Amino acid sequence: MSAVMPPKPPLNSPAHRRHAGPLDWRKLVEWLGEDGIISAVDAQRTIARCAQVQSAQHPIVRLASIGMTRVADGKPLDVETISQWLAGCAGLQYLRIDPLKVDVGKVADSMSAVYAERHKVLPVQVTAHELVIATSDPFVTDWVPEVERQSKRSVRLVVANPLEISKFTAEFFALAKSVKAALKSSGGSSTASFEQLVELNKSNRQLDANDQGVVQVVDWLWQYAFDQRASDIHLEPRREQGVIRFRIDGILHPVYQLPMGVHNAMTARIKLLGRMDVVEKRRPQDGRIKTRNPRGDEVEMRLSTLPTAFGEKMVMRIFDPDTTVKNLDALGFSRHDAERWEQLVKRPHGIVLVTGPTGSGKTTTLYSTLKRLATEEVNINTIEDPIEMIEPAFNQTQVQPMLNFGFPEGLRSLMRQDPDIIMVGEIRDLQTAEMAVQAALTGHLVFSTLHTNDAPSAVSRLMELGVPNYLINATLLGVLAQRLVRTLCGSCRQPDENARRETLAELVKPWQITGSYRPYKPVGCVDCRMTGFRGRMGLYELLTVTEAFKEKVSKEPNMDALRRQAISEGMRPLRLAGALKVAEGLTTLEEILATTPPLS
Repeated sequence: MSAVMPPKPPLNSPAHRRHAGPLDWRKLVEWLGEDGIISAVDAQRTIARCAQVQSAQHPIVRLASIGMTRVADGKPLDVETISQWLAGCAGLQYLRIDPLKVDVGKVADSMSAVYAERHKVLPVQVTAHELVIATSDPFVTDWVPEVERQSKRSVRLVVANPLEISKFTAEFFALAKSVKAALKSSGGSSTASFEQLVELNKSNRQLDANDQGVVQVVDWLWQYAFDQRASDIHLEPRREQGVIRFRIDGILHPVYQLPMGVHNAMTARIKLLGRMDVVEKRRPQDGRIKTRNPRGDEVEMRLSTLPTAFGEKMVMRIFDPDTTVKNLDALGFSRHDAERWEQLVKRPHGIVLVTGPTGSGKTTTLYSTLKRLATEEVNINTIEDPIEMIEPAFNQTQVQPMLNFGFPEGLRSLMRQDPDIIMVGEIRDLQTAEMAVQAALTGHLVFSTLHTNDAPSAVSRLMELGVPNYLINATLLGVLAQRLVRTLCGSCRQPDENARRETLAELVKPWQITGSYRPYKPVGCVDCRMTGFRGRMGLYELLTVTEAFKEKVSKEPNMDALRRQAISEGMRPLRLAGALKVAEGLTTLEEILATTPPLS
């Protein structure tokens, strides 16, 4: 369901108006003037300009293009603002359509595309007894009785942006049509499988050439994911149907439900494009696809399948170069940590570790750093499982456990390739750790990842693997621990009047937060799909290994002593880094508490 907002007359609209028939731009200008939203001069100018040009545009879109401004604050009246004001005039709720919360299948079944386009309306929610329909012409209601009679449900009108109604009407009905076409091509039954299309290969007929509906659904899925800023696409088989979900800003959102026949067909097509074994469904597989986003930029996706109780589950991880390889500022580094990180990665040899749980952005940090270090004078080699994203500036190798080619074997081979910088995807065992240490001792700069809660714990983790403390002291240069937190939407965030500096100060004791304190709270708007958050940023805890720190790395190190020593030499704990972002108004206290370990 889309987020429905109550009538909110933000522009001092008077009581609900009585009007019948289609909207007219002259009537809208008259009402805007009566409400004191635009000046008399602005109203006259708008009437003069609109009268000169004939246009088939919706009256709201037409007026928004003129460039009217509000008397109250001088801000332009855009389509969104006028639509919201109109909802108050009509006494209806205003709706910001969130496509991720609309059940497209039910919407398309409740009304034909031709009927929706004729009346410029769009169903957005279907329940057992009610049909919620978005309109941008709220005083035209002669079609409502017919819809109620056909659907056997009561109709509730809401007002929405006319541009959104036009856009999503085309998208929703086109998607539903493609799904039905795919279902028909796969046998016409929701229980039909894709196996019969696989058999077409025996007669030299290509799968995609004979299943246009599946082709369209898959193409829609990718473009829709790019448009919604998704980082992962999940295709999940369930007992009765398949489910599509997007991960956006770290949170999974349900998108669409598919008949299992269409789900199987989509999975098979994507596997085919990713050069995976279409017939093999009993074991996990990995693949890779390159496509283009709506801007025409090349986007790479990493594919992974997994057998489940009801079929193959597929996850597509999206690697958009615009969002994965960033500079330090864009990653969220503070000036304090950015300068120390720059000094660390310019060292000629040693080991630099990045730690954190899965999904904390370790790979993004490493790729962004290596990308900046990759010059024509430097030979950078990586050994990964799997290769996250193809980067032309590196020499990348993927481990092959089935061929007895793991991280230790890969590192041993890389040592004979005259490398300057080596990146190991992850140090998982003693063999890999020993090879990384050996590479560092012989004059190479080695980057790798570990799974630890904070930076000092990397030392104890290496010792648990079996690396002696004297080798750690001889090779380890520094450890960067990190987390990802959601950032507040810049379009709708509001100052949090209830937030108190004392609450934040209590959280970071014995540290003190000085300087400005500008806390904000999430609100929700069309840009952030009513979540109040848009995008994520990193929180960092950077430990640099000094001579004083090495003295405390014994056979049985005291973690509290290591932590205190690191802090005395400039390390800022993750929670403190998060508190500083809260003070700057970039995120919320709740986000920090949910993602960072407490100060010990």
